[in-house]
Amino acid sequence: MEKTNTVTLPSFLRRTMKAYALKAHIRQQGCELHRIGRSRNWQLKANFEQIQAIIAFVDLSNEPSWLWLAKLLRNEYKHLTHDELLKIASKLEDITINALIARSDCTIAQARTIIDELEGLD
Repeated sequence: MEKTNTVTLPSFLRRTMKAYALKAHIRQQGCELHRIGRSRNWQLKANFEQIQAIIAFVDLSNEPSWLWLAKLLRNEYKHLTHDELLKIASKLEDITINALIARSDCTIAQARTIIDELEGLD
């Protein structure tokens, strides 16, 4: 079972133009998105692949008011554990160090360690 991450999105609707489209895409990915009580803050529950899909969608969209969400999600998951990186790399066939760095925002040393471990050189 994949780990579900929880991210608080402060003032989600106030910071986002065309929020209906963004919310629809997030829910289309299979994520949970709901308001926290009666506050203006929202909560996102998603796994790593879903978060990566949201970041890619925001980056490809032409909506500048969504960029804060991509930045928040990148900062939230910048430091992945060794096991999470290994799981990401093992799902992708013939992954390179640069591809792993681009996909997970890990360091080059972490990427080299993961690739070596997958190739059995460790």
